[in-house]
Amino acid sequence: MSRINVMQPWLGEEEVTAVAEVIRSGWVAQGPRVAEFERAFADRQQVGYAVATSSCTTALHLALVVAGVRAGDDVVVPSFSFIATANAATYLGARPVFADVDPATGNVSPETLRAALTGRTRAVIVVDQGGVPVDLVALRDVCDPRGVAVVEDAACAIGSTYRGRPVGAGADVTAWSFHPRKLLTTGEGGMLTTRSAEWASQARRLREHGMSVSAADRHAQVLAPAEAYLEVGFNYRMTDLQAAVGLVQLRRLDDVVRRRRELAARYHRALDGTGLRAVRDPAWGTTNYQSFWVEVPPEHPVDRDGLLARLAEAGISARRGIMAAHRQPAYAGRDGVRTDLSTTERLTDRTLILPLFHEMTEDQLDRVVTVLTGTVVPSSARLATSGREG
Repeated sequence: MSRINVMQPWLGEEEVTAVAEVIRSGWVAQGPRVAEFERAFADRQQVGYAVATSSCTTALHLALVVAGVRAGDDVVVPSFSFIATANAATYLGARPVFADVDPATGNVSPETLRAALTGRTRAVIVVDQGGVPVDLVALRDVCDPRGVAVVEDAACAIGSTYRGRPVGAGADVTAWSFHPRKLLTTGEGGMLTTRSAEWASQARRLREHGMSVSAADRHAQVLAPAEAYLEVGFNYRMTDLQAAVGLVQLRRLDDVVRRRRELAARYHRALDGTGLRAVRDPAWGTTNYQSFWVEVPPEHPVDRDGLLARLAEAGISARRGIMAAHRQPAYAGRDGVRTDLSTTERLTDRTLILPLFHEMTEDQLDRVVTVLTGTVVPSSARLATSGREG
């Protein structure tokens, strides 16, 4: 049987046309399409400013810089996250201090955050893991009185909501990913969003070597003004080719989220009563189901790795759950573990991520469940597909 991927981007002729138009324009580096993408993204996310970057990792790095993190500071991060979350703090010479997570959401909670705070904590990176929104207000209630900056890592969360608004709308600064495993992709690429005009201006300057005049503004003039390099910056720019794809993808986002939530609901019905615990919406928001992960309890007849092997034998590509960054060799021997991380380790060892993507069919999903559980999906689990696109 044909392979079922864990994720695949939804790309089509609209993206091809958009890229071709940019190529024909002669302007392929950071320019007018990037500016248009930034405006559209800021409007969509209900934030004041958006700054396109080369990746979410570079957006996270810039977010910490504008938030005032310096060498010698502590930055609390969840260990239950891709390693880039911790790396962003390390780039600045700060110490990532690992926090545990809530077992239901996989996100940092006020309790796990308090346990990881130190006298040197300057910032906290809170991750909307797998698209599940963090309880931002509750976390800010812990951080704001202490003067600790809250940086939201929304790499996976485009299309998720928090208290009826887009994720990231209430944050001081947020980082986003457009990697192909995300709902909105530009191949590679990222975005920083913020409510601060000053922080946005600084991030724009830093992503472009610290230049006083942007390359786009210089090239738009026959006699370019002389530029000055006001501080040591970086080359974190997005291209107009990527932004053109991003603009098409942004217009499709509502359809993508709606379809993923339909498929997730089908998974929930099919897995009910199997003993496997699936990720769900938290009380304070909705997830885009960027990752549909399930936890395999110790009493289950087949353990997590056994289920992964069973799926692989059937041509189904699933993945182990989110890593525990504190276990990785890059952070071995460092002193960033100051609290119990048992929930992180349990979720890392017992969870797996199931296939979920926009063009996935009901038959493909049923095949995943049948192989995973050894049972046939009942007809009551079937979903209507009227109006489905893709």
